[in-house]
Amino acid sequence: MRRTRVLPLAALVLCAPALAGTAPASASPQAAPPGPLRILLTNDDGYDAPGIRKAYERLTAAGHDVTIVAPLTNQSGTGTKVSNAPTVAVQHPEPKVWAVDGTPGDSVAFGLAEVFADRAPDLVVSGTNFGPNVAGLANHSGTVGGAVAALESGVPAIAVSTGGLTVPDPVTTVNAMGPTMDFTVKLIDRLRSRARSGLLLPTGVGLNVNHPVVGTDGTGKAAGVATTFQDPQNFLQPDYTDSGDGTWKVSVKVALKPAAKGGDIEAVAAGRIAVSPMNADWNPGPADRATASALLAGLRP
Repeated sequence: MRRTRVLPLAALVLCAPALAGTAPASASPQAAPPGPLRILLTNDDGYDAPGIRKAYERLTAAGHDVTIVAPLTNQSGTGTKVSNAPTVAVQHPEPKVWAVDGTPGDSVAFGLAEVFADRAPDLVVSGTNFGPNVAGLANHSGTVGGAVAALESGVPAIAVSTGGLTVPDPVTTVNAMGPTMDFTVKLIDRLRSRARSGLLLPTGVGLNVNHPVVGTDGTGKAAGVATTFQDPQNFLQPDYTDSGDGTWKVSVKVALKPAAKGGDIEAVAAGRIAVSPMNADWNPGPADRATASALLAGLRP
């Protein structure tokens, strides 16, 4: 039975520290349970997209208690955006599935505030989605944005994407989502076994997983797993053409630079699975802070 709920934005703000400054009490970090995990599954392609359904299938088959709380429509490229409208419409089209008329961040916020109001999920998984979220693409990715929304509230999160640096036909990518989720299940098992009675991941730290498309039909096995960092380049560049009537035509060109050694682009290009740690506060490292301090030395108001 399909149900629609229209909630005030306040229900979402409870779960969005970027807006309210606090996280809900239910979202405090918890130790990993010994048994199956309670997983909030979201994405940016929409609640009924092939990737999230494949993720639900594989995670459920692995014994986990999975609930989909994802955007009603395709929200690719929305990044960490959260809505500022006074209400949000939410559909409940089937058991264990909630469709939020908003962004991935809105979906996770609703899930934490309402669907998991009694107790925060053990893990938020965002994806798997079409195309890679490597380098500068990760900054604008709704897939990554969904994971960031969870991290902001203290809930462990993994963003998962399927795709390489070339664009295969959609069927091949859908096929590759199977191996992607098989690996994700193994990754979650590893986190759970290493956590013992502790947290699945250190507080505030998430993982951005990029699985390449391998083989002509997408079902091939990746060449390995690499712990990577986000390559600093942004290789998709907008190209504007003046139409002469006050409008501009926009296309996107690929301007791929040499991959940074040890980065996510290098790994995916070599057919390996890139796993990059990430956090929600985007704080720079000590070297960057030292550089900024040197630049500002002696500056007075």
